[in-house]
Amino acid sequence: MEKKNIALIGYMGTGKTTIGKRLASRLGLSFVDTDAYIEKQQGKSISRIFEQEGEPAFRRMEETVLETLVEEENLLISTGGGIVLSEQNRKLLKERTFLVTLTASPGAIYSRVRGNTDRPLLQEADPYQKIVDMLEARKPYYEIGDIIIPTDELSEKICIERIVEAYQKS
Repeated sequence: MEKKNIALIGYMGTGKTTIGKRLASRLGLSFVDTDAYIEKQQGKSISRIFEQEGEPAFRRMEETVLETLVEEENLLISTGGGIVLSEQNRKLLKERTFLVTLTASPGAIYSRVRGNTDRPLLQEADPYQKIVDMLEARKPYYEIGDIIIPTDELSEKICIERIVEAYQKS
């Protein structure tokens, strides 16, 4: 099956939105952020969904949105960091998209997201340790990308160039 979309996976703060928007523009793709899509669809923030309906309900919303998006064409899909927790989502992403994993060290992620109250999973006494623990738990899920890009080691421009090169060869 031909892969007509690119999807970005990775932990929060790895650059999915920033790199995704620039990459979509460069390749003439429409940029879609699954979290923003869900917020618009539900009429409330991800934080509010977590608070009112819980994480399992949010994860079901993610599955539904992803099923819809992979049916479309010419999209750059920037996913929420936990979308890979679902085996169904991992399968869809791997089979139906050119899948890019963005990574960063816990320290880089922490410096990018600290103080951000829109990240419900980081509303902890020790958010840095939460990042370390979650990265370790999700590591095997993030390793499924067709290409893995360390965003804390490379400039935004080089990240985009490497993705474009790999995508064009796929």
